[in-house]
Amino acid sequence: MTQLPEDQVQFYASQIVLAFEYLHNLNIIYRNLKVEEILFEADGYLKLTDFGLAKVVQERTYTLCGTPEYLAPEIITGIGYNKSVDYWTLGILIYELTAGATPFHDEDPTRIFKKILQGSFNIPGYFASDIRDLLSKLLQTRPLRRYGNLQNGVDDIKNHPWFSSINWESLLKKRIKAPYIPEPDKDHYETYEEKKLIHAETELYPTEFDSF
Repeated sequence: MTQLPEDQVQFYASQIVLAFEYLHNLNIIYRNLKVEEILFEADGYLKLTDFGLAKVVQERTYTLCGTPEYLAPEIITGIGYNKSVDYWTLGILIYELTAGATPFHDEDPTRIFKKILQGSFNIPGYFASDIRDLLSKLLQTRPLRRYGNLQNGVDDIKNHPWFSSINWESLLKKRIKAPYIPEPDKDHYETYEEKKLIHAETELYPTEFDSF
């Protein structure tokens, strides 16, 4: 993967922070953050896609799911987890966009899990002190000490020095010019007539996915 300049990583990562803040306020855990699930809009802002692993969680859940290199330790151990696993994946994404590779990469999933549980990874020398500090707070193997899961919630992340250049209100309203605007290409998109969705008056399968 191509490495990105730090200011671009900040711009993209901050949008993920806002997306997670919104989802978590709805008690939804995303559980599937990785570069393949992030798309560019025409204006250069990001969209999260593929909510196939997302789940409404009030307290804890136990399902082993996700991409090996992005899994939080508590998902691997099966002790149960909450929304803090999304902030672990945020740390993985920030590292990957900056370094060009994930911190726990290995060809063998078993060795990936071992590295994750140990919580040890190499930080390139060109990583500035602020990003090093933020990663140490996000890639914290103990969920109760992980940023985003402390008393101040997501504000600990938004107020971290690494994000000091981000005006969160302006970002939310898309007033900040994106560093990259994709070339419009509609060759691979066909036009279909939209069909109106019919909403059921009653929930047909209320318990089938309780344990997912």
